[in-house]
Amino acid sequence: MSVQSAMYAGISGLNTNGEGMGVIGNNISNANTVGFKQGRAIFSDMLSTSLNQGQIGRGEQVQAVQNMFSQGSFENTGSPTDLAIQGNALFVLADSNGAGRYYSRAGAFSFDKNQTLTNPDGYQVLGFGITNGLSNGVLAPVNLTSFANVPPQATVTMGLVANLDATQTPPAQVWDPALPAFNPNLASNFSTSGTYYDAQGNAKSLTVYYRNTGVNTWEVNTYDGTTYTPAGAGTPVTFNANGSLSSPTTIATNGLTLDISGTTQYTNSSIIFSQTQDGFGAGNLSKVTVDDKGYVNGTYTNGVVMKIAQVGLARFASNEGLEKLGGSLYGETVSSGAALISASNTDNNKVLSNSLEQSNVDMADQLVKMIITQRAYTANSKTITTADQMMQDTLNLLR
Repeated sequence: MSVQSAMYAGISGLNTNGEGMGVIGNNISNANTVGFKQGRAIFSDMLSTSLNQGQIGRGEQVQAVQNMFSQGSFENTGSPTDLAIQGNALFVLADSNGAGRYYSRAGAFSFDKNQTLTNPDGYQVLGFGITNGLSNGVLAPVNLTSFANVPPQATVTMGLVANLDATQTPPAQVWDPALPAFNPNLASNFSTSGTYYDAQGNAKSLTVYYRNTGVNTWEVNTYDGTTYTPAGAGTPVTFNANGSLSSPTTIATNGLTLDISGTTQYTNSSIIFSQTQDGFGAGNLSKVTVDDKGYVNGTYTNGVVMKIAQVGLARFASNEGLEKLGGSLYGETVSSGAALISASNTDNNKVLSNSLEQSNVDMADQLVKMIITQRAYTANSKTITTADQMMQDTLNLLR
């Protein structure tokens, strides 16, 4: 290698190590950037020159700058719309007009004035709509506008699971609401009250009275706030000798189906074990949460919890091939392969609410690399100064 070639080799070392220092500096500067993935400069030698059946190197070059997609640590933020991904997928975003496809690991999201889930730069988070409780496969911005409230739902079935005391005997007073001094509590052995809803969401009360009529037989009567079950119109209920319910399992009353499946008759105090109904009044959206399957759930003032959307996730054949676009966004490239966008629960990725993924930059590792790169830069500059001195010595021979 000539002295001049040595200088050019040293220059290539300065350039590449300078680029390497730039990568390290970028990593360190983004040590606190949410969702940031560190890069690393990969160096390679340049095409060598053949000389007397041997080869002399011509320096080095930056072969590639790779994105390192190792998992970052999680920070608990307490905000339900702050999301992190456990796995190798990325969030899918569109610009403020809903156009384009961008990908990110930074999940600092919030709902904007249009009730659309966005990142701090206004990019819209994309997800799938919900049909019958499951993703419908239609990718669109996650928006709450259509979910500000829920209409009422009339009660169809009221469930009552009880134990009726087997030691009870028929009450002395008959069940006849037409009697002037009729007292339903004296005409029954046990009662319970529950709330149900009509088609307009009005809450109504229904009291169910259990009246013993003999060995293993009872009668069920009701009161809806205005009307008692007429005399002789109660529903007979029979039990087996072992105390299990024989028949019926459902009772039609007041436009409802009263499900008494699981009711027993044991020698124990009469008690209600569970009481349910499938109706509710109108409600307004009060809270939004996200579960680990990416479902965006709305909680309403009437106690209803409803799936609103499901966050979409993108997977790539090679995350390292993605292009950094700035703003914690990545773009699809030929090297990354096409995005495979699916609902959050169709792969091994998990969405963590109230969390943000921190940068995966290891400061200690970067500082060590900085020292090594600095030493290499200094050594290459020494190569140049030494070659310069050699050229100077050669010129001095002519004097």
